[in-house]
Amino acid sequence: MQFKSPEILYALFALIIPIIVHLFQLRRFKKVRFSNVQFLKAVTIQTRKSSQIKKWVTLITRLLLLASSIIAFAQPYFAAGDAMGKPVETVIYLDNSFSMQAKGSRGPLLKRAVQEILSSLNEEQQFSLLTNTETFVNVSKKDIQNELLQLGYSAHQLPYHAAYLKAKNLLNSSSSETIRRIVMISDFQQKEKNFSLPVDPSTRTDLVHLRPVTKQNIAIDSLFLERNEDNSLQLKVLLSATGKNADNVSIGLYNDHQLLGKTAVSIPENSTAATAFRLDERTQINGKVIIEDPTITFDNSRYFTINAPKKIKVVAINEENDSFLKNIFTPDEFELESNPINALNYNTINDANLLILNEIQQIPASLINALRAFMDQGGTVCVIPSSKGNLSSYQQFITSFSGQKLKQFKTQEKKITGITFDHPLYKGVFDKKISNFQYPKVTSFYTTDASNAILSFEDSQPFLYKTGNCYVFTAAMNANNSNFKNSPLVVPTLYNMGKQSLQLTNISYTIGQRSSYDVTVSLGEDGVLSLVSDLETSIPLQQSFTNKVKITTDKTPSKAGIYSVQRENEIIQYVSYNYASAESEMEYYNLTPQKGYEISDSVSELFESIKEETSSHDLWKWFIIFALLFLLLEILLLKYL
Repeated sequence: MQFKSPEILYALFALIIPIIVHLFQLRRFKKVRFSNVQFLKAVTIQTRKSSQIKKWVTLITRLLLLASSIIAFAQPYFAAGDAMGKPVETVIYLDNSFSMQAKGSRGPLLKRAVQEILSSLNEEQQFSLLTNTETFVNVSKKDIQNELLQLGYSAHQLPYHAAYLKAKNLLNSSSSETIRRIVMISDFQQKEKNFSLPVDPSTRTDLVHLRPVTKQNIAIDSLFLERNEDNSLQLKVLLSATGKNADNVSIGLYNDHQLLGKTAVSIPENSTAATAFRLDERTQINGKVIIEDPTITFDNSRYFTINAPKKIKVVAINEENDSFLKNIFTPDEFELESNPINALNYNTINDANLLILNEIQQIPASLINALRAFMDQGGTVCVIPSSKGNLSSYQQFITSFSGQKLKQFKTQEKKITGITFDHPLYKGVFDKKISNFQYPKVTSFYTTDASNAILSFEDSQPFLYKTGNCYVFTAAMNANNSNFKNSPLVVPTLYNMGKQSLQLTNISYTIGQRSSYDVTVSLGEDGVLSLVSDLETSIPLQQSFTNKVKITTDKTPSKAGIYSVQRENEIIQYVSYNYASAESEMEYYNLTPQKGYEISDSVSELFESIKEETSSHDLWKWFIIFALLFLLLEILLLKYL
């Protein structure tokens, strides 16, 4: 038993006063003599015995009355837990990821958790709260009530151990008398193989595991373009179903608000299914694919964009026949400008995306300087050396940006046998790795100390390698030196060099993943590009070059949708962003109480137990009742005894 006002207990020393009065009372009995002495003597004895009993019982009753009153004023209580009377510092992590859209027994998990937090906390209680996107430090319920009621879902979820460490950093007190508590509220969707949190004996950790009533969900996993057998463009839609078979799921394809097509598909339980829509390549499409599923709604739609195709500019500087380049860089996708070295207009270099040196025997110093500036601006160069080339001029150009130069010219026949299949130039070119094909060959070549070969000879020496923004062939391609022009490898190699020299936008990007693409626009010194939609406007990370701007995005934008890339109010092109599909997976950790944390099923249940730990059972009312009982007992004794 403990006391809220223990100093009042000193009044118990006052109980000695009635004891002293009782023991040293000065009142004496007087004897009155009568004639019948024998009879009076009996009356006197009987009176003395009853008087002594009455006095002692009355004394005890009064002592108990006074003691009960004094103890009642000291406010005795029993503490329900060891946290009673100690200062408490609390940090709450509230998971607001998309998986918290799932329906619990009393509504969406996140919305219900917010309601229970607001109803469980005291008005004056100070705490800190963090979500996946926001942090509130040392606030009360009144301070953040509106923010919590308007809290939206986030595409970004902190890993659970990271959320724990972030919450721990918000705990300021280091006093051993302070109860440090972290409360983590989440559905604890399974992200990794095992669930683990750091163990800190100085911090109490409570997990509130919110569970949906069903694990059934239908989601659009991904979109991609492909060509069918008749070479027409198709949009492939991949869908997944969790928990049960999904029959006749309706799928709609829209361009802005115009319905382009509608179909239905059945998806096996815990599996995927695909469907396709035919697209018109000549049409600018700001597309959206929609399904209907009430379980989790963020994955019911995905956006994609197909911009009007822009031609990539290729400038060829020749001292050899360039007909093979004209066959590869066709006018439907490329703008090829071919110039002999002695008639080169240097102004055309700045506007190019890919610049090809086609067997130039000597690279002039002025051209080296122009090429170096072109590469600094993000341009791509391809060097095809001449068998009669000036090695020192080649070395002077390459060594201006790399140490992987051409070293020595050799006359020796070699076959081109090695292909780096995972290089970006050959992504999607081969269905499988080929180990035996009609090998092209060369009769002379330049040696090099480069080790990052894209194509290599039979002795693993490079035939083609890349250093910086420059692709370097180590042998001439003219018919007298090589039959590489007639090889099936020449088309994907040079074609993909051209395509990758301008990184065009994909049909969509994923929020939270690092992505980059080029926008063909020339900005001034103070020019800037913005991503604009009805939901938000942001300025992404961007790097400006002479004829393009490289945009890189990661966590911005934060909302899925179709964004216009704008310079001031001018729309340059469109780009789409979608949420990651990982939140669609209805798999959760099976948590059990561990050393370091406890588990609750609801927010209100946890806060009730916390209140129980910090509450007390007051006993002063009982002592008041005892005092009244002793007072009544004393009255009865004095009256009837």
